[in-house]
Amino acid sequence: MNQLIRLIFVFLSKWPLPLLHAVGWLLGWASFLLSGRYRRRLLDHVRQAGFSRRVALAAVGEGGKMVAELPRLWLGAPVKVGWEGAAVIEAAHAHGTGVLYLTPHLGCFEITAQALAERFGADMPITVLYRPSRQPWMSELIATARNRPGLHTAPTTLAGVKQLIKALKSGQAVGLLPDQVPPEGQGVWAPFFGREAYTMTLSARLVHSAKAPAVLIWGERLSWGRGFLVHVRPFDPTHSAPLSTDMTVAARQINQAMEALVRECPAQYLWSYARYKAPPGASATATAPVSNRQPDVS
Repeated sequence: MNQLIRLIFVFLSKWPLPLLHAVGWLLGWASFLLSGRYRRRLLDHVRQAGFSRRVALAAVGEGGKMVAELPRLWLGAPVKVGWEGAAVIEAAHAHGTGVLYLTPHLGCFEITAQALAERFGADMPITVLYRPSRQPWMSELIATARNRPGLHTAPTTLAGVKQLIKALKSGQAVGLLPDQVPPEGQGVWAPFFGREAYTMTLSARLVHSAKAPAVLIWGERLSWGRGFLVHVRPFDPTHSAPLSTDMTVAARQINQAMEALVRECPAQYLWSYARYKAPPGASATATAPVSNRQPDVS
């Protein structure tokens, strides 16, 4: 069965991107119509954030495209990628330290790491944090697909966090999705689109530990399968204060920065993601303390 699934991925990887996106749009709508839980979560999260039903309906197809494009991005020929704001990266490199890239579940977050590795990986390789799949065949496929010249992966484990620290302190780049719900004890509660969300503190700890600049980045999925446009922004959440050393304040700042990116293209945010879930052991009504199990990044 595992070999069969891999063969299917290889087969789909040869399809043109417009066709994959068309199939993905259909799959997105099939999931929306057939799964009440999926439908309610997507609509509730869009409504919570203050966006219109039109945004929610557009997000249905975009979510399907995100899944359908993976075989091409992981195993197929390179796709067309444009840049907007690359000068921000060049300025961050001039800082003389590693760089922390932050991107929400917006657009195609797979393409951002690939594009960074392709354009800047020779001088500054990037290591991205990922959550291993529960399916062994998928974990093997992802590890094979994501590890490429200039691009490395680190699992969401203590060993993976140590790998990120080592990369940053050696002057390399690290990529995180800071709107990913962390395990209990590795986050704090902070507002995200007006609702408390358990938010990782790892990104802020990495910035302060390695004294590395943070850069915001996301990959816009262009219409009609024309490729992707990588947008880069400096991290300056309040336009007046640097990232706080108080983890609760820093989490709020990072969430505000993620909100600003989502507002650039809300239809491409993954609203179906369970952003507001409370991990086991974390109270849903109070700020979660950072326990002793938090990896030391000092």
